[in-house]
Amino acid sequence: MRTSCSDRVVGDILAGWRYDISGLAPEMRLDYEQHLLECGYCHSRQFLHRAIDIGLMIVASISALLFLVAFGAVRHFSPRHALVLELIALAGFLFFSVVWLIVAVATPAPVVVADVARIHARRIHDRLPHQIKDKLPEITQEFLKKTP
Repeated sequence: MRTSCSDRVVGDILAGWRYDISGLAPEMRLDYEQHLLECGYCHSRQFLHRAIDIGLMIVASISALLFLVAFGAVRHFSPRHALVLELIALAGFLFFSVVWLIVAVATPAPVVVADVARIHARRIHDRLPHQIKDKLPEITQEFLKKTP
């Protein structure tokens, strides 16, 4: 694996965008996609950034869920100072929900997850018998034909 980018100009542009080319027009994206295929350094950096983005979404989801469970436990057991504990649990749930939304809006993580889902759905679809494929709605066929 390379320790530096093979084309510093393109690599610096990609690094400035956090290796996110999902928002570019398809005709502008070609050179950057080619660079990501050829340059192991930039490809590994892009993978690292997407792993961090998806990891943040997972951690925020789990944290929000745990705060919601804590709120339910406080409501169920009604300990002393229940109101304070309920407010803390709700505040934690709201905070991590907002963190999840910020990560989802500010990063291409949802696009990456949707593309991975589409790839796996296409693999499953390709192995289905023709009788079942023919019964699937047309919108499903169109969804699977889109290239990630």
